[in-house]
Amino acid sequence: MRPSVRLIALALVLAALSVLITVKLPDRGFALVVLWGGLAVLAAADALASPASRRIAARAEAPATGFVGADVPLSVAFDAPRLPARYDLALTHDDGIETAPLTGIPGQGMLSVPMLLTRRGAQRITRLSMRYASRFGLFEVIANWPLDLTMTGLPNIRPILSGAIQAQMLPLLDGARVTQIKGDGSEFHQLRDFVAGMDPRSIDWKRSARARAMIARETRAERNHQIVLCLDTGHLMGERLGALSKLDHAINAGLALVWAAGLGGDNVGFYSFAARPQPFLPPRPGRSAFGRIQATCADLVQEPVESNHTLGLSTLNGKLKRRSLIVVFSDFVDATTAELLVENLAVMQRQHLILYVALRDPAMQDLTRPADEGLDAVARAVAASQIVTERQAVLDKLHRLGILCLDVSPDALTPALVSRYIDIKAKELI
Repeated sequence: MRPSVRLIALALVLAALSVLITVKLPDRGFALVVLWGGLAVLAAADALASPASRRIAARAEAPATGFVGADVPLSVAFDAPRLPARYDLALTHDDGIETAPLTGIPGQGMLSVPMLLTRRGAQRITRLSMRYASRFGLFEVIANWPLDLTMTGLPNIRPILSGAIQAQMLPLLDGARVTQIKGDGSEFHQLRDFVAGMDPRSIDWKRSARARAMIARETRAERNHQIVLCLDTGHLMGERLGALSKLDHAINAGLALVWAAGLGGDNVGFYSFAARPQPFLPPRPGRSAFGRIQATCADLVQEPVESNHTLGLSTLNGKLKRRSLIVVFSDFVDATTAELLVENLAVMQRQHLILYVALRDPAMQDLTRPADEGLDAVARAVAASQIVTERQAVLDKLHRLGILCLDVSPDALTPALVSRYIDIKAKELI
């Protein structure tokens, strides 16, 4: 319990009156006793009339795991003969958790506190604090309860659990898109009677001669392709875009692609690098590979070092013996820092199909269009425009080399990546 602003203000007013009475009316000392005694009685009555913090018990429960970038509810229950009419709450926790200000909560025994997980791995909550005003507002009462709660942040796979990825893949697997790519693929599907409107090049003349009827060969997109996710875990991928880092956005989108590839019948592998290459997970069928890739991504650490693209990408290139679709999640600052990245991607492109994925910073785009006409805003706009121009020049260079590029904002990354995978499958680019 500590004095409030109201009690301090009353004490200052009484102090001023005490000085005035002492100077002007030195024989009225009894008035001072009455004034200060009255304040003491009021303060004592306020303390007695207010809910005692020692009689308030608190319990808190949180789920053991949660998705990074999503809210996780913390359930708090108070048990007391009386609760304050309104109170504020505060949580002491690790840096990987963010909470909104919890102020002015109506006096209730149970509530759910939303917490945002911003980092993967174990995050601890160590203390719950309550602050409330006394009955007459002369004191601020503070109560603390120690907590020992641990939540583990996991990559966000909500699009997978909700069925959004499967719904996005349905046109390729069972719908109209399959009808369009039959006859354009390289894998035999079935024989069927030739009807008007079909491509004459699909006629199987030998079987037509044996059957004495026009028979057509129907093909479909080839399955069992090899896809490798390649994640750069260097310091540039630690930049935060919204609530998450670029690395976490890449992991979430990469896991969605793994699930989509499993639905598409392809094999998926995983690889990461920073200053040094990390262990390589050989491609396996997508659904069986999903679990181990998810576990690897959950423990993946962003390293505060500069990435060695030459060592990392050349090591991956040496491990692959079959033409593959390599999805590279990386980043660069300007054309100079991107030179080694471009050179090594160009070498890999001779044998493999490369999809380079970059995350666009919406804040950088906003800086190029300042609302303020001041010199500082104009200077920032010029610098941001130069960065955006150089970034686009690097992406254009990669495109001219035959490397596919995907440059999108974080909120559009997952659907855009799965859509690009569907296009690659439909066009038989692998």
